[in-house]
Amino acid sequence: MNFFYGIILVIVGQILAFFQMQGHLRFQWLKDNLWFPVLLGIPISIIFMVGMNLLIKHHGGSLWPSRIIGFSIGTIIYGFMAWYYFNEKVSFKTGVCLILSLLIILIQVFWKE
Repeated sequence: MNFFYGIILVIVGQILAFFQMQGHLRFQWLKDNLWFPVLLGIPISIIFMVGMNLLIKHHGGSLWPSRIIGFSIGTIIYGFMAWYYFNEKVSFKTGVCLILSLLIILIQVFWKE
């Protein structure tokens, strides 16, 4: 269960971090209220810390798998959110990178040492 909850928290953290850092470019309310995304950094940090700790526990205390999984999830989330909210096109190069991010997650999850 550590793994499942850790992944969920990392996904939620990545989505919130996207809005924190890019939301003011899309939503006028965030542009007019910059302190909101600034203060949102506190709960986002806590979400990431708890999620990463759960992933680290799942991997027997090893830091690398959780870091690589978190980074890859962030890349995929960012790609989807940029496409959905900003109509960013996914170039062939970016598509390959997104596929590689997914493969990296699968390697970390299923490749047992």
